Amino acid sequence: MIRHPLSWLIWAGCAAVLALTVRNPLYLTLIVLTTWLVYLGVADASLMAGSWRSLLKLGLFIWLITIPFNALMIHQGRIVLFALPAHWPLVGGPITLEAVLAGFVTGYALWTLLFIFATFNLAVDAAQLLRLAPPFLYHAGVVTSIALTFIPQMLASAREIREAQRIRGHRFRGWRDSLPLVMPLLTTSFERAVQLAESMDARGFGGELSGLSSRRQAKLRVLMVLSLFLFLAGMIVRIFWLDWSILGDLLILDAMLFMGYAFYDLGQHVRRSRYRRERWVLGDSAIALSSLAALVGVLLLRQSDPAHLLYSPYTAAGLLPAFSTPLGLLLMLLSVPGWVTLAEGVSQTDPAQGVGR
Repeated sequence: MIRHPLSWLIWAGCAAVLALTVRNPLYLTLIVLTTWLVYLGVADASLMAGSWRSLLKLGLFIWLITIPFNALMIHQGRIVLFALPAHWPLVGGPITLEAVLAGFVTGYALWTLLFIFATFNLAVDAAQLLRLAPPFLYHAGVVTSIALTFIPQMLASAREIREAQRIRGHRFRGWRDSLPLVMPLLTTSFERAVQLAESMDARGFGGELSGLSSRRQAKLRVLMVLSLFLFLAGMIVRIFWLDWSILGDLLILDAMLFMGYAFYDLGQHVRRSRYRRERWVLGDSAIALSSLAALVGVLLLRQSDPAHLLYSPYTAAGLLPAFSTPLGLLLMLLSVPGWVTLAEGVSQTDPAQGVGR
């Protein structure tokens, strides 16, 4: 069953915020395990699973690079593994276990974000996301669709071109032999991305402005520029004149109101066609509510005891990270989309005949 894209967007947003907030490797592991369960539920139904698998492998390579990079740049810690000559620029000095662990956790957090992003893109296609874009952002929606589909399409094209070149007798022994792969890859990737954006625009996904005169457009642009100046003035007042912070808040509020009115007026003049409206069902509510509950609960626990979410091997607390059972149970709520997807897959199979209904 196709889920509503808004429920997947809520799940991905909550999971990404938690991955950015948490620096404890134990909690990051829980986020990875819950995301892996969701990945299993959506990968079988997606044709792009192989492409995103290749991207995750590339992410593992980047993760491994962050460990020696952090160890060579940060020379802090009590447990010294070995030392490089002090006269060596940047890298000279002691290489500590604490620096290695800090690099490991940093790379782990980045790879977790990539894993969430890959799972989200397997669950939702670019056309569904484009329908969620506000009407006044139709140009940005087309650009976003190109950006979201560029990487998976490029990876799929790379696999096809590599197989075609091998059939022709080309052997890839090193990076110098990759020229017959790079040029067709770039050309094919850009062509597919542009074709996708043009097809979406032709079907009415982008929308267009109608009934808006050039004079009205000019007024709205002036209003948006004015709101940006008010927002900048409010931030300057709040930063440099603390006694006038209320004035700064009022300027920021006025800027947001002006900008919101301009966007609303633009949205009223956008004509969009919808050939199929997504339905919000019980499973979507379960995904959205569980994801929001996990985010709100973790943020509330962070206010009471922020030490559990953070991990720094340089402190005197030790190398082992702390763990809180209530916080871990809250993070397990991120696995609800995987359970819902797997349960629906089982329910759609006839137990008597073993075939889909």
